[in-house]
Amino acid sequence: MVDGGGRRRAYIGSFTTGGGRGILAAAVDPDSGALSVLSAMGEVTDPSYLAVSGDMLYAVSEAADGAVAAYRLDGGRPELTGPPVPVGGSGPTHLSLHAGHVLTANYDSGSVTAVPLRDDGTPDDGAVTVFRHEGSGPVPQRQLSAHAHQVQPDPSGRWVVSVDLGTDSVRVCALEPGTVTLHREILLRPGSGPRHLAFHPDGTRAYVLNELAPTVTVCRWDAGAGVLEPIAETFVLPDEPVGDAYPSGIVASPDGRFVWTATRGQDVLSVFAVEENGLRLLTTVPCGGAWPRALALWQGFLYVANERSGDVTWFAVDPTTGLPRRSGSVEAPAASCVVFG
Repeated sequence: MVDGGGRRRAYIGSFTTGGGRGILAAAVDPDSGALSVLSAMGEVTDPSYLAVSGDMLYAVSEAADGAVAAYRLDGGRPELTGPPVPVGGSGPTHLSLHAGHVLTANYDSGSVTAVPLRDDGTPDDGAVTVFRHEGSGPVPQRQLSAHAHQVQPDPSGRWVVSVDLGTDSVRVCALEPGTVTLHREILLRPGSGPRHLAFHPDGTRAYVLNELAPTVTVCRWDAGAGVLEPIAETFVLPDEPVGDAYPSGIVASPDGRFVWTATRGQDVLSVFAVEENGLRLLTTVPCGGAWPRALALWQGFLYVANERSGDVTWFAVDPTTGLPRRSGSVEAPAASCVVFG
């Protein structure tokens, strides 16, 4: 969304149970990339992940009784359209929009939910569909059961792809009104703990960021067949980490030349060069805060939501080298994600 002065809007999710203010609306300076917080919406518990579509903003409520909320962006402060709609799952950590639905990945209950949207863009609680993941992994502290962490459409729009940390797998599903149908489950290395996936802009490759093993799994993606094929695995850090690394966010550049990841346990961003059959780690740089939970790109700037330091930092990205240079930060207690609309 653009305000009357021509400035783009950004929206920052946070954990209200960790001291966050809910959803922050911010103006974005188009030249410097700087964020200026304008208002806060604290009606929803733990709106940890957000998505924008047209004049609507959607948020998960990452609570035991998970829900999705919708805000209308008619200018000024976003307005909640009604009570959050239950998703029939616990601890939703991610959401996306596809084929007239809001999709949520429910970490605690290991499921994916499809909530249909009415013509006015509001969620319809009368036809919620829940698809439950099954399975486990070899890491007992984290993989006793399924833990869906991300769900999104593929670039072709034919498939819904969900990433499960608990089962070391990625599921490819078909979405039809009233049903989510499993097409194929792709197994990754046992104990890797996949968390998030980013597609290459050409739609032929995907990069799966693994939380339990600090790596990225590079995959070929065949949209026609709905097949994801792992072909390589690359470490996100140059050296063995001291303690758990906890990689978190991943994004690919619009020109397809670079991939960036965030690693919470080390408070760093990793910069990769994209190669034909893999990724090459170029360097790591400090994230500008503590516990970087999510990344976002906008107009040549890379944004990092730092949960424990309570801020969002932004970096100007060199288009030739892919290296990010820290440009500024804004206070955002218990920040968890940044999206643009």
